[in-house]
Amino acid sequence: MANIYDTANQLEREIRESQQFGDLKASFERLKENQEAHALFQEFQQLQQGLHEKMMSGEEISEEDAKKAQELAERVQKEDLINELMQKEQAFSAVVNDLNRIIMGPVHELYN
Repeated sequence: MANIYDTANQLEREIRESQQFGDLKASFERLKENQEAHALFQEFQQLQQGLHEKMMSGEEISEEDAKKAQELAERVQKEDLINELMQKEQAFSAVVNDLNRIIMGPVHELYN
């Protein structure tokens, strides 16, 4: 019988070697080379994390928070390096979603 953890570790190695992960990594490296774009990206990530934490704790998102998020999103959309990174994230996420669907197949079959 195969060791499921060995299989998971092999999958992890193969993910690192995948085209989608390589594209994502290269895109992130290009973003980090541009200090202004990288700083904007980090600001965007921090804001998203803060809003997520507020929502998870049941705290309401203030009008000021929403306005700040909207303004920052508009700035982010104008930055080509961030847009490229987000496209690469979406492509990589599609692979991860496919893998999750396959891995969870037995559970799905069990309940249906």
